[in-house]
Amino acid sequence: MHILNDLQPENFDLHIHTTASDGIYTPSEIVKKAKSVGLTTIAITDHDTLAGVEEAQHAGEQVGLQVWAGVEISTRYKGISVDILGYNMSDCLTLHQQLSTFRDARYSRALGIIQKCMDLGMPLTMDDVLEFSGTGVITRPHIAKALAQKGYVPDVQSAFDHYLGEGKPANVNKKELTPEEGIQWIQQTGGQAVLAHPVYIGNDEIVRELVQLGMNGIEVWHRSHTSLDSKRYLSIADEYQLKVTGGSDFHTDEHNLGCFGAPTQ
Repeated sequence: MHILNDLQPENFDLHIHTTASDGIYTPSEIVKKAKSVGLTTIAITDHDTLAGVEEAQHAGEQVGLQVWAGVEISTRYKGISVDILGYNMSDCLTLHQQLSTFRDARYSRALGIIQKCMDLGMPLTMDDVLEFSGTGVITRPHIAKALAQKGYVPDVQSAFDHYLGEGKPANVNKKELTPEEGIQWIQQTGGQAVLAHPVYIGNDEIVRELVQLGMNGIEVWHRSHTSLDSKRYLSIADEYQLKVTGGSDFHTDEHNLGCFGAPTQ
């Protein structure tokens, strides 16, 4: 078993989101929480943006916590959403410039969803959504929260169930890369590309196809993985000589920072 950068499982969490995308805590707040639970290394892996990394790394320096520059890039393969984690990028500026096209596309998508909501009799403005996204990448959960605040739905899940989920009347499909493109973006900046939460893909043959596209690693441990899932993905990692990682995929306090089923946890 070759854990990325030879980290010890009990001391890291390599899948964390902040307010730079759809997390509820700022990068600095995440660092404080990570330190308080005894972590020594974390990675900030916001969706399609590096915007939270610099703040987190600065905060980490203040408290003696190692913070990796990371990202979670959205791609699509055979009709399935495939997220690719990127770590150890040495040329973050180039990747940031590439990801800015995603940011612009997400903003345009949000405008489209807002218009559909209005057409459905639910007046909504971009300011309503920005109240939740702040300066981060705008995602559907931010729009769902705005709908709930307006009283159009009782909660975020209802917004997805009735309006924002795939195939629902207010959804607008987002611009997506292919996995090959996502891998290339990460690797050409000196980083390592890791297949995120493979259990969400739902098909181990597809997982095998994806790792053979040039992945450097696979996320073996994740809060949604059972112990049997992790054993399967560890076997795939051995089969294809991949590095292994793990993370809580932390977004809110519904998730436990640093807890994701690694061997010593």
